[in-house]
Amino acid sequence: MNLVSLQNQLDNLSFGILLATMLVYWVGAAFPTLPFLPNLGTTGMAIANLCMATLLGARWIEAGYFPLSNLYESLFFLAWGITAVHLFAESISRSALVGVVTAPVAMLITAFSALKLPDEMQASAPLVPALKSNWLMMHVSVMMISYATLMVGSVLAIAFLFVTRGQDIELRGSSFGGSGYRLTSSLATQKVAEAAIPMAINTADMGNIAVMTLPTTATATLTPQRLSLADTLDNISYRVIGLGFPLLTIGIIAGGVWANEAWGSYWSWDPKETWALITWLVFAAYLHSRITKGWQGRKPAILATLGFVVVWICYLGVNLLGKGLHSYGWFL
Repeated sequence: MNLVSLQNQLDNLSFGILLATMLVYWVGAAFPTLPFLPNLGTTGMAIANLCMATLLGARWIEAGYFPLSNLYESLFFLAWGITAVHLFAESISRSALVGVVTAPVAMLITAFSALKLPDEMQASAPLVPALKSNWLMMHVSVMMISYATLMVGSVLAIAFLFVTRGQDIELRGSSFGGSGYRLTSSLATQKVAEAAIPMAINTADMGNIAVMTLPTTATATLTPQRLSLADTLDNISYRVIGLGFPLLTIGIIAGGVWANEAWGSYWSWDPKETWALITWLVFAAYLHSRITKGWQGRKPAILATLGFVVVWICYLGVNLLGKGLHSYGWFL
């Protein structure tokens, strides 16, 4: 079998399956009463994951090295990682809503890789001397999986901000170990007012006239369904980022060891290294705010949103715009 032809078929097939799966998840979110759509979406993500794993395996056999040496291979490995983390997050949450935000990310990555990259960038090429090391598999694969994990956790946090519509909702279950949510702002005002009504009635029965007027802000802006969804998104996002952060730490340490072997220095403030450190600090701040400070909801979600941007800058932006020791095999 022609492995190059197989790869070309698999990359287009992966894109098509992810596009169809994204639509399935979106339709399932719009019509939650359809019982077969969640299983169909999960099956689509699993098939796409298998297609991309087969593509990377065929590239490995064809080129003779672990397929993480250029942008095409790197993007498909990232998309494979996102689908794998999606399946993990969906299994622990038992919620098909995870795919509403993860499927579009994986689909766009595969679309760019398969349809936009020129043929010369998709073709395998001999490794540059610096990449001829067993650390290629150890360092780069762990970093890519950490990027995929952090991206999934971050897009779930972005979805939380969208669902809550900017309301300052305090949740518990992610940092405190409980479940459910605590009402704040207008929702808390409504609950207090409702609790005060029986007291007013008792006062009236005693012969005193008490006039109760509910404040105009007492109307709840979020339905119980949205609050439950927000709690789920916040909790899954926290768990996934908690998994991605140690992977990022291990990847950075492995990169330092490899750098010392290749260039004689553990850290040289290369643009990629600098942005990897910035990424680490952003997500360290996220986890610190949740574990130590007890933050939930909107504030850590904003930090995770910043982390999503920083991950993309570290992964792709540095290689597109900057020059350094990590720019080989890509655009510059």
